[in-house]
Amino acid sequence: MDSRVSELFGPGSGHSPGSNAAGGFGVAPKKAHPKSNKRAKGRGSRNFKPNNNPPYLPPEAEEGNIEYKLKLINPTQYRFEHLATQMKWRLQEGRGEAVYQIGVEDNGMLVGLSDEDMRASLKTLHRMAEKVGADITVLREREVDYDSDVPHKIAEVLIRKVPDDQQFLDLRVAVLGNVDSGKSTLLGVLTQGELDNGRGRARLNLFRHLHEIQTGRTSSISFEILGFNSKGEVVNYSESRTAEEICESASKMITFIDLAGHHKYLKTTIFGLTSYCPDFAMLVVSANTGIAGTTREHLGLAMALKVPIFIVVSKVDLCTRATVERTMRQLERVLKQPGCNKVPLVVGSTDDAVMAAQQFAQSPNITPIFTVSSVSGVSLDLLKVFFNIIPPLSNSKEQEELMQQLTEFQVDEIYTVPEVGTVVGGTLYSGICREGEQLVVGPTDSGQFHKLAVVSIQRNRSACRVLRAGQAATLALGDFDRSLLRKGMVMVSPEMDPTICWLFEAEIVLLFHAKTFHKGFQVTMHVGNVRQTATVVAVHGKEELRTGEKAVVRFRFIKHPEYLKVGAKLLFREGVTKGIGHVTKLQPVSQYQPPHSEDDEA
Repeated sequence: MDSRVSELFGPGSGHSPGSNAAGGFGVAPKKAHPKSNKRAKGRGSRNFKPNNNPPYLPPEAEEGNIEYKLKLINPTQYRFEHLATQMKWRLQEGRGEAVYQIGVEDNGMLVGLSDEDMRASLKTLHRMAEKVGADITVLREREVDYDSDVPHKIAEVLIRKVPDDQQFLDLRVAVLGNVDSGKSTLLGVLTQGELDNGRGRARLNLFRHLHEIQTGRTSSISFEILGFNSKGEVVNYSESRTAEEICESASKMITFIDLAGHHKYLKTTIFGLTSYCPDFAMLVVSANTGIAGTTREHLGLAMALKVPIFIVVSKVDLCTRATVERTMRQLERVLKQPGCNKVPLVVGSTDDAVMAAQQFAQSPNITPIFTVSSVSGVSLDLLKVFFNIIPPLSNSKEQEELMQQLTEFQVDEIYTVPEVGTVVGGTLYSGICREGEQLVVGPTDSGQFHKLAVVSIQRNRSACRVLRAGQAATLALGDFDRSLLRKGMVMVSPEMDPTICWLFEAEIVLLFHAKTFHKGFQVTMHVGNVRQTATVVAVHGKEELRTGEKAVVRFRFIKHPEYLKVGAKLLFREGVTKGIGHVTKLQPVSQYQPPHSEDDEA
């Protein structure tokens, strides 16, 4: 199995566009911070002067949601107004969240404040937050040891806006891992607020089908929500809340996408990863079995799609300490191997969880590892701290740009609901969608688009009037004929001229193939929410491809045309064959052109 995996990862490391960026992101300095703190403490205790390499943070950035303040003591009214405006800007940059480092100079030097000054500064910060409609939570306080007799502290404070008009920050986390690693049980414990009984009681609420309850194995994609209010407290179903109440009181929402672990449901797992655009992936590994089954494959998929990944080692209550340590060593070995190039960061305290959340968002190499138990509740609070603090990957500027574009909604699920009619679930890729909006949906088998109207919108099981780019929701389409819809379609603004095609070209890397990859070979192609069999029409510049090789390949869909975009990431598979790449060229077709004309192959 190991050789298979090294082949799965190996080529990806050489050819994947993001891997070199990850490798050169300056992880070493990030790792060095905590160590330099410890070294500085040691020096301070031996009466060294404070200017001997004092502990530091990176210099403050103009953009982003992190602000350094040396102190905030009795500001004038004019200065206070300026500080409140600055806080508003930082909150906007972090889409409703900001982190203030108190006792830190703009160049990143940790100066620290006395207890009295710190209290006064936090009081001012609280007044500022009240003015802009936000709450503050002190994440951690650290002592900075200098030569003085009075201890100096720095504080890290999370500022979060109180939600208004359902505009909570929403992060999507895909849950991966081998079958029986405890994924659904962990989600059940986090979202229901009750520990498991050791026999799978916590996961029963997550299952969607009778056979899942009978076998205990997830076969479909289900969604669960975990909220945090503006003070950073957990908001879940524990107090008999409904999903609507959670949405109303939460400032930040974590939407878990529970995927299948069993190998025979791999296509469902890939669809969940490519279609729902998760911000992060949580790989659950059972402490007693270690890295087994589909664990490596899921890790490889997340890395191929460049989804930042963190690891949760579950079921630690079943094992001895030696077994847990063996699993941790196994994980660290896999994460450090070439092609992975990750820096494992084991989380053992609240301080570690805060640091892990911030470094994880800043550097794609950092991989936090948690050791938890869904039965005894060990370290679940650290996982909640991590979810509470973890910032969004996209900033407000990128979000604004997406919202300015024309509406494009990707159809991932189709239902018929009594007294409501046809309902579609999916993600709004760009633009804004409102109730009553007129859109067109397609392409059909003949390449056409049909007009429809959005009757109502639900997000996280509660009604919503406006849907913004990047948000997932279900749209009710009234009496629109369900038979005209299928997964992989898009609903777009009538002004958009969508490019649909049978034929497209892609630059691909063959991660693993038993023999050779050549003209006429058929693969299952995953591009966003599109999942369809495609035939290799031509391999440019080569007769055939072998494992690890890169080429531009022309593909043709075999059933119906699809809506694609140049630059879209793709992933294909067929048996043990796997490959990744991106779309480089589309050959648009008019709706009257015969799909399988021989001229296309010329």
